[in-house]
Amino acid sequence: MTRFNKIGYFGEYGGQFIPEILRPALIELEDAYNKLKDDPQFQQKFKEELHDYAGRPTALYFAENLTKHFQKAKIYLKREDLNHTGAHKINNAIGQILLAQYMNKKRIIAETGAGQHGVATATVAARAGLECCIYMGAEDIERQHPNVQRMRLLGAEVKPVHSGTATLKDATNEAMRDWLANVKTTHYIIGSVVGPHPFPMIVRDFQKIIGEETRAQIQKKENHLPDYILACVGGGSNAIGIFHPFLEDAEVKLIGVEAAGLGIDSHQHAATLGRGSCGIFHGMKTYILQNADGQIQLPYSLSAGLDYPGVGPEHSYLFNSKRVEYNSVTDQEALNAVALLSRIEGIIPALESAHALAYLNYLMPKTQKEEIVIVNLSGRGDKDMDIYITHICEAEKNKQ
Repeated sequence: MTRFNKIGYFGEYGGQFIPEILRPALIELEDAYNKLKDDPQFQQKFKEELHDYAGRPTALYFAENLTKHFQKAKIYLKREDLNHTGAHKINNAIGQILLAQYMNKKRIIAETGAGQHGVATATVAARAGLECCIYMGAEDIERQHPNVQRMRLLGAEVKPVHSGTATLKDATNEAMRDWLANVKTTHYIIGSVVGPHPFPMIVRDFQKIIGEETRAQIQKKENHLPDYILACVGGGSNAIGIFHPFLEDAEVKLIGVEAAGLGIDSHQHAATLGRGSCGIFHGMKTYILQNADGQIQLPYSLSAGLDYPGVGPEHSYLFNSKRVEYNSVTDQEALNAVALLSRIEGIIPALESAHALAYLNYLMPKTQKEEIVIVNLSGRGDKDMDIYITHICEAEKNKQ
């Protein structure tokens, strides 16, 4: 389904749209990865780190109460929230820090929106004894302050970005500028399946452990593959991680859920595939939110991790090929899903993950009781508590 038709492309999407000065760094990275990806010792080390440090395999949990709530198909949750640092981001961070050490890089940089990738990067950099700098939009620093404190406690420098919308897009811009200036000593750990080749491929390969585990776990529990898999999509790393091992299984319906923000027709959303078009952004050819003049249209989502005007090129390919169905839900629908899961399953999800959960309201009425739905619970909700207190707890208090 996703084999390259030319180097670095998924169909017509991907590539390397970068300044020439960065090309040697990308060649170095691709060469290093190509040497290591099939190296049994490297893969063994990666799997050991995932097991001993991150806590994998994560559970595939039968959400009995959520299933009873909808009275339709069985619902399972892939519990990436149980990983060390609280999200799927640690999978990629572990893989990329091993790459950085192999290339003898002494400094690590990253961008972050919701802060989970920043925390994961700061975590692995601390353990490796490497200098670490995290770029984060000033707006996101305000709404994700607990993660900022965690990054600083781990020894990372958190650099606020005030340009543009002061969110993930702008943090990525600044991280790329830093990499451009310090490319010989610095490795840029991109947090999603975005950017110039080989980053989308590398991040996907480090995240596909999610789907590989899910495949084995559901066959052990139910003796067959699921009928549906749901995951939220911003840049798209958690989604491609769980989707990829199922791409050749046509009977498994894959559904990505974007952020509709204040509404898909409101112009205040981050539904890149739902409302975007093909363009060049952050070194890749992919779907982006842009105006008639080709300028980036500002995204919006209450969820910092989904507030991004692009998407990984492999998702663009899967969208055009129709192998994956992409939909969107609003801020309020996601918040409602947070409240529901918290109160009937005792699990507080990340606001990003709640977008996938919210789509159950549309999917479940179409399902049968003998069918199976898996939702990728990509992260936990500790980082979003200020938002939840404001938009759920206080709103309910005011109703009383």
